[in-house]
Amino acid sequence: MDWSRGHTIGRGSTAAVYKAESRHSGKVFAVKSAELHRSEILKREKEILSALNCPQIVSYQGFDVTFENGTHYYNLFMEYAPRGTITNVVRHDKVVEEAPLRSYTRQILQGLNYLHANGIVHCDVKGQNVLVTDQGAKIADFGCAKRVGEAAAPVAGTPAFMAPEVARGEQQGFPADVWALGCTVLEMITGKQPWQGVSDVAAVLYRVGYSGEVPVIPDYMSEEGKDFLNTNKCVGKRVLLGLKDKSRCDTW
Repeated sequence: MDWSRGHTIGRGSTAAVYKAESRHSGKVFAVKSAELHRSEILKREKEILSALNCPQIVSYQGFDVTFENGTHYYNLFMEYAPRGTITNVVRHDKVVEEAPLRSYTRQILQGLNYLHANGIVHCDVKGQNVLVTDQGAKIADFGCAKRVGEAAAPVAGTPAFMAPEVARGEQQGFPADVWALGCTVLEMITGKQPWQGVSDVAAVLYRVGYSGEVPVIPDYMSEEGKDFLNTNKCVGKRVLLGLKDKSRCDTW
C-alpha cells in the first residue's frame, strides 16, 4: 500500500504510533512503527492482532517494511480512532456521569470475553490501551498479549493495573485481565490511575502484591458501580469467576 505518514499519536519504548493516509484512496488509518532490528514485539503483536475479528477490538489492516531516512521500519496498520484513548476522552470531556462509562465498560468486557474465548490474555488492560471510535470502546495495544500456555512467558503490563499474583511474578491469566478491567473502571470514574500517592514502581508492586489491599472505590460511585467493583465481584474474588462467570460482572 502506498501511504504517507502523518503526526505522532503516541510513543512507547520501542515503537511509535502515527496517523497515516492512503495516497490512493485517502483512507485514514493508524500505523505503529518500530525500527526493523527492534521489531520483534511489534511482529508478535501483528501475529495476534491479525487473527482477531471482534467489534470491540481495534482492527488489523496490514503491515509493511519501509526505508526512511536511512533506517528500515516495520509498520503495523490498524484502525484509526479519532477520539483517542478512553483516558483522554474521559479527561478532555470531563465525563462524570456513569452511563457512558458503563457502556464503555461493557464493550471492554465484550472484547475481553472474545479474547479469552480464543485463548488470549491481553496482559495490559488500562485506559491508555482502550480506544474510542464512533462505534464505541475498542481494546488496542497487544504488545504484552500472550496465548494461554505459552512456555516461559514473562509477566508484563503496567504496575498500577496489575493483579496481585502478577505483581508477585507468579502467573498472568484471564483473572488478571478482569482485575485490570476493574482498575480501568476506577481510572474512568476518578480520572486517575489506582494506587495514587505511591509513585515508586517497586513500592506499587509491593503494595499490590503483598499488602492484601484493593484499590479504593470512591464514595460517590453508585451502589451498582460499587457492587461491580467490590470484593465479591470483579476486583476481589475474580480468580474464582473465570470466563464462564464473567457475565456476573455485567450488572452495573
